[in-house]
This record gives sequence, C-alpha cells and structure tokens, in this order.
Amino acid sequence: MRLTPTERDRLLLFGAAELARARRARGRKLNVPEATALIADTVCEAARDGRRLAQAIEAARNVLGHQDVLPGVADIVTEVHVEAVFDDGSRLAVVTDPFGAAPAPDAGEGTALTPGAVLPGPADPEPEPARVLTVRNTATVPVSVTSHFHFFEANPRLEFDRGAAYGTRLCVPAGSSVRFDPGGSCEVGLVPIGGDRIAIGFAGLVDGPLDAPGARAEALRRAAACGYLGA
Repeated sequence: MRLTPTERDRLLLFGAAELARARRARGRKLNVPEATALIADTVCEAARDGRRLAQAIEAARNVLGHQDVLPGVADIVTEVHVEAVFDDGSRLAVVTDPFGAAPAPDAGEGTALTPGAVLPGPADPEPEPARVLTVRNTATVPVSVTSHFHFFEANPRLEFDRGAAYGTRLCVPAGSSVRFDPGGSCEVGLVPIGGDRIAIGFAGLVDGPLDAPGARAEALRRAAACGYLGA
C-alpha cells in the first residue's frame, strides 16, 4: 500500500493515541508524547466525523484532565497544534488549555510547593479591538482568515471596508482563525499589526513596510485593479 507522507504521519499519530488509550484504560498516567497524541488524534477524529473546528477543539479539551497525566505534563503541554481535514478543507487546530483548569490545592496544603514547580505568571489582558468592521462573504464556499493575516489582503470575495482594514489583523488569539460562511455577514474586531509592520507575501498587495509613504494608496489601487471588494 502506497501512502503519502501526510497519511503516514496520520497513522503514526493514531498509533500513539491508541497506545495512550490502552495505558489510560489500565490506570496508567500519560506522559507528554502520549497526552499530546491523544489530544491531537481527538481533533482529527472529530474532523473526520464532520464536526466543525470549534467543536473539534472543544472535544479535544475534554478528553484528558490533570488527573490523567503524570506530574509536570500539564505545565509542559500548554497548547497542542494539529492540522486536520475538515469538510471545508485542511485547518490548523490550536487546542489551548488542553487539560482544563488546574485543580485547586487542598485546604491543608498551605503554600508549600513541590521543588521545580512551574508557577504561572499573571494572565495577559484580552486585547481590545481598535476597530470593528462588518464583513460579508459573497463567495459560494466558506472562507477562513487566520489570526496574523494582513486582513486588508484577505480573500477578494470578502466585502468590507478595505481602507479601514489596512495595516491590521484579526483581534483573536494567535493561531486561531475566523470562518465566514457563504452569503453570511458578521462583525470582526481588528488590531494594528505590531513589530516592524512589514507585510511580505499574503496576497502581494503590499510586500513591504506598511507605513512607507504612499504604501496604503498603492495597495488600495492594486486591490481595486484585482477586483477586491470594498477597495
């Protein structure tokens, strides 16, 4: 039987997940590779069953708890990334908090810590969108846009104010995405792209510093010439 590299990787993941299931059934706590494989396989199987991305991620979050893994595993595995084939194509699933909330310490434990314990720092505040735009998908297929894509250059069949979206990205957690269903409309929050603010690649409408003199006007001209809605 001839298999593609992707198919071989999927079988390897499935085999590791089956090993994890067997060991958990015997009452064994899982290590890092076993827990990671089981969570990733849960996403892939949910996708195979026709569930959507959010449903697959939620199923993966519920497959294991802190009590199912060896000490320290939950501190190491804080996210699981896996590419799965959904009904609308391959999508990257990012499973955050894969073991759920950490159990509260017993009242009698006091403040004693295990040597080498990892202490979480304060959570980063949720970013506030700098602007909110209404987006309509005029295509006949779903369109997904990932967190750090230059939203101005998103699919030309998405109708929104391109000028207002210049130099911004979606205000969503890194690695996640927003799906726009065919014919549907929704509001999205946008935040300015940070760092050096250089957009290379994407749809090729900028390919350089976002704030260079004349860059925005030229990008809008290119977008209009290429038929981008809202330009």
